[in-house]
Amino acid sequence: MAHPVDVNRKLEAFIAERDSFYLGTASADGQPYIQHRGGPKGFLKVLDSRTLAFADFSGNRQYITVGNLRENDRAFLFLMDYERPMRVKMWGRMRVVEDDPALLARLVDPAYPADVERALVFKIERWDVNCTQHIPKRVPAQEAR
Repeated sequence: MAHPVDVNRKLEAFIAERDSFYLGTASADGQPYIQHRGGPKGFLKVLDSRTLAFADFSGNRQYITVGNLRENDRAFLFLMDYERPMRVKMWGRMRVVEDDPALLARLVDPAYPADVERALVFKIERWDVNCTQHIPKRVPAQEAR
């Protein structure tokens, strides 16, 4: 059963520890697309109790996600913690923001050397914590060494 829309403290802490997530979108005619997004821990920011955002950097220049969002603003985030098995699913709507310097400045990590092209802003409609069964235990490479 999906949780109320608002991000609680536990969920905000979980999001702050993520260094990656999966983003699902679909074209206007329903063609699905999923993309892995990664960055330094905390690159996915909680802007308020119902809104998340992250800086979108220059990449492979396919623009499939951005193209889908221009046709269909529905999006899905799948956040996974492989160390302490937990996964969070989020449904909502996402918009592309290219003309808001204050927002972009809020999302940029000065220690991360990449060119920001835009922000992707996700408005949460519902979220749920999924069963932890069958999540493989993984640790970051630096800890495995």
